[in-house]
Amino acid sequence: MPANRNALVRYKTLDACLRNRQRRWTLDDLIETVSEALYEYEGIDKGISRRTVQADLQMMRSDKLGYFAPIVIIDKKYYTYEDPAYSITNIPLSDGDLSRMNEAVEVLKQFKGFSHFTALNEVVQKLEDHVYSTAKKSAPVIDFEKNEYLKGLHWLDELYQAVIQKRTLQLQYQSFSARSPQTFLFHVWWLKEYKNRWFAVGIRDGKGYIMNLALDRMLSVTIAPDVDYVPNYGIDPDAHYKDVIGVSVSENIRPIKVLLFVNRLHAPYVETKPLHHSQQVVERTADGIVIQLLVQHNFELEKEILGFGEGMRVLQPERLRRVIRQRLQAGLDGYNPEAIDPPISPDEATTF
Repeated sequence: MPANRNALVRYKTLDACLRNRQRRWTLDDLIETVSEALYEYEGIDKGISRRTVQADLQMMRSDKLGYFAPIVIIDKKYYTYEDPAYSITNIPLSDGDLSRMNEAVEVLKQFKGFSHFTALNEVVQKLEDHVYSTAKKSAPVIDFEKNEYLKGLHWLDELYQAVIQKRTLQLQYQSFSARSPQTFLFHVWWLKEYKNRWFAVGIRDGKGYIMNLALDRMLSVTIAPDVDYVPNYGIDPDAHYKDVIGVSVSENIRPIKVLLFVNRLHAPYVETKPLHHSQQVVERTADGIVIQLLVQHNFELEKEILGFGEGMRVLQPERLRRVIRQRLQAGLDGYNPEAIDPPISPDEATTF
């Protein structure tokens, strides 16, 4: 493992270049790319010397870090990996790395139980399980929910750095409903995960309202160096999502009282995993329970209700009850070979 963060940035940048076979990399190209990465991630603007990059390439080739990188020079000019599948990120952890990671786990575990560090619990469990399974060469004993094939995850670090460094981004973005992509300036305020899908939350240049942009719909993400960053003007993410299920928040819609009947088969699941923090049980019967939510009517609320199928029924308000009935009927019609009308679309169902 590299001794310092600057070295790690250099090695990871060189690794990304050498794996990219869409371009031929000269030593000058590598120097320029590494210099840009150091400026972007570390704020180092003096560049990098030729000797340092050459030493880095030699270090990656050697056994000192355990990389044994198969770096070759083609036509005495262009650098690449001899094995196109190689990456330094794929090498196994050394005993020293495992020891240091285990020490880190032990330190982090001391914070478990403190309210301010509740968010660390899952991270510590993941890290502890990974260290254990790697050291014992056994299968993990904790299998967390994940979607490794989700598009757009490679933008996460770049977006995170934009928030930390307060830098404006130029995005090429195409929503599911758009016929062609749009290019615009965006000021990211925070990143939000919902059901394994990531969103960049902030404002678009020229727009005065907060937007959620899905990472899997981003086609390109670049820094706009000459555009001043518009910072978050005091909006707390927890308060922003207080009245919604999911990520779709409308500044113009007030939360409504939603009454749902849950049959006795599904009631235990809904009670032990509430749909929203406002959930209350207002009635119990032999057939099930009635719960109350105080939330905005958005697409995610509809999806949650529809996900329970016959196990959940909307009692109030009438507008939501009507929309769910229409969507269920449209789904039923989809199984009828004689159906003529197409199913109702999510956009139509959530238009007020």
